[in-house]
Amino acid sequence: MEKILLVYLILINIVSVVLTVADKISAKKRGFRISEATLILCGVFGGAISELVTMLIIRHKTRHVKFMLGLPLIILAQIVAMVAFFWLRGGFNA
Repeated sequence: MEKILLVYLILINIVSVVLTVADKISAKKRGFRISEATLILCGVFGGAISELVTMLIIRHKTRHVKFMLGLPLIILAQIVAMVAFFWLRGGFNA
């Protein structure tokens, strides 16, 4: 189960980075854009950390409160959920 979760997290983070970079490139070329909802959903599904770091590195959507406040809140919620899950399961050693 842990291997499946690890593979999933690696894939969703790769997808988040690729979509963020693709949207930045499209924005410069005024081409087809990735919707903000899609980018937020990638964060919700586990790609928030890589998406936030990518946005800061490439300076994409850094003026949007939705992303600069929303993604850190998603990360915090995911950390709280993970700690609660392990705590309810009987600790990190269970």
